[in-house]
Amino acid sequence: MELGVGFTTIAIIIAVLYLLSSIKILAEYERGVIFRLGRLLPEAKGPGIILVFAPIDRMVRVSLRQEALEVPPQDIITRDNVTLKVNAVIFLRVIEPRKAVVEVSNYVYQTSQFAQTTLRSVLGEQELDELLSHREKINLRLQSILDTHTAPWGVKVANVEVKQVDMPESMLRAMAKQAEAEREKRSKIIHAEGEFSAAQRLVDAAHLLATEPVSVQLRYLQTLTEIGVEKNTTVIFPVPVDFFSGIQKLLGKAEGDGPKA
Repeated sequence: MELGVGFTTIAIIIAVLYLLSSIKILAEYERGVIFRLGRLLPEAKGPGIILVFAPIDRMVRVSLRQEALEVPPQDIITRDNVTLKVNAVIFLRVIEPRKAVVEVSNYVYQTSQFAQTTLRSVLGEQELDELLSHREKINLRLQSILDTHTAPWGVKVANVEVKQVDMPESMLRAMAKQAEAEREKRSKIIHAEGEFSAAQRLVDAAHLLATEPVSVQLRYLQTLTEIGVEKNTTVIFPVPVDFFSGIQKLLGKAEGDGPKA
């Protein structure tokens, strides 16, 4: 009798321990993909408390949080034959846990490998200037290609960012020279436009002064006043050019009348 009671107690204890070990707790961001006798159940379990009856059931935990996956630096040859090292970062998350477990053996590794080949092929079609100036457009294209291929795995690629572009030292020097030449070009254009504007204003001022000859004399006096303020010992008296031309005409006329006399 005592043996029967003891066996029942042991059986109850084993059953309780089995039930306790079957209890699994999944966090809010986790889902449990259950295989029952090797067959996939229609729905993923969780979050909260679920029962997994081993060895009949086997559970695979899948996180639904967004993950950042860094793509290692890739050797790229652009369309204009420039050698670069480019790396990127991918932001992805699992949308359908059952597909992420069943369709691929390791969705993170497979996404990383596919991202490397896609990065090389897409950037190889671009020129260096396009890669540097239209990076947002390239990021959107990479994200679209990756998302199209990872959708059957139940994985959503939220964003792709080209992280760093390493160029050869010779190319950096060439780009620095190009930027310097471009700045010098803009400087010369601005200087020429300033000279043109100044010349235009001088022409307008000359036309305005020509309407009132007395104003020219007033400008002469104002110039003398400005020179006198500086307490200079040298005084420059401006003489109109017309004055010299008038003298030359008088001298020429005098010389022409001399032989006739």
